[in-house]
Amino acid sequence: MDEIREFLVLEEEEGERLDVYLSGQLGDMSRSYIQKIIKDKKVKVNHKIEKAKYLVKEEDKIVIEIPAPKLLEVTPQNIPLDIVYEDDDLLIVNKTQNMVVHPAPGNYDNTLVNAILYHCKDNLSSINGVIRPGIVHRIDKDTSGLLMIAKNNKAHSSLADQLKEHSITREYEFICHGVFKEDKITVDKPIGRNPKDRLKMAIVKDGRRAVTHFEVIERFENYTLVKATLETGRTHQIRVHAASLNHPLLGDPLYGPKNNKLKVDGQTLHAKKLGFIHPSKNEYVEFDSQLPEYFQKIINRIK
Repeated sequence: MDEIREFLVLEEEEGERLDVYLSGQLGDMSRSYIQKIIKDKKVKVNHKIEKAKYLVKEEDKIVIEIPAPKLLEVTPQNIPLDIVYEDDDLLIVNKTQNMVVHPAPGNYDNTLVNAILYHCKDNLSSINGVIRPGIVHRIDKDTSGLLMIAKNNKAHSSLADQLKEHSITREYEFICHGVFKEDKITVDKPIGRNPKDRLKMAIVKDGRRAVTHFEVIERFENYTLVKATLETGRTHQIRVHAASLNHPLLGDPLYGPKNNKLKVDGQTLHAKKLGFIHPSKNEYVEFDSQLPEYFQKIINRIK
């Protein structure tokens, strides 16, 4: 059965595109998926069908009809998982580098979703449509580290709301090119799709607000080991913000230099710490993970 959600636009939200507004309201549901729902005429503003580019106004009443989840045609696979924590509500996994989070055309096997479908059976939230059961947030294929998986819709909604409120602790460690001069620096610059290259994100005037706090852990001759704490969670946020400081991530194929002297395959980025209010226990929990072996070997090479 389709789900009906209603929203009333506040004064401070006026002027946002309809698809951007709904992306902010609906947590981790992707903007492209929301655009499809709008295109399918499942969204009404003040009882009228509007396009994705419509600019919302204060006190606009928006009604969206979210299609019922379809049967996921992805095969559960017995792939080993590094499980950090598990209970009836959620699963915390330590994803390996080079593992895709959810299936996509041409890549339906050996993803994290294939693995958790095997491990959790039917105990996964159905929020977020067909190909992302239980996935509250994601990290890139080449990024290793901690991820939350929701086992039911109540847990998923709670965690998605915390993401939206920017109250979840998310700390990453990465190696970048060059030596950071500042011990600490915050980048508060909006991020959106790069108008010249749709595969990339960029700092753009009409992008969504993005805030990253950087702190130096250790400096080397030509590189720096840095901790990044996310205040927001935009696509490629750390990679784009670090590159804007002229310190792109080592091994980054999109935002780093083309000539990679160390021959590192994929950006050196690890989701190290994750903290949030537990959906049922209503208390703060926090998880930490060690830097993986591949990451530590690179550090040893550049020392």
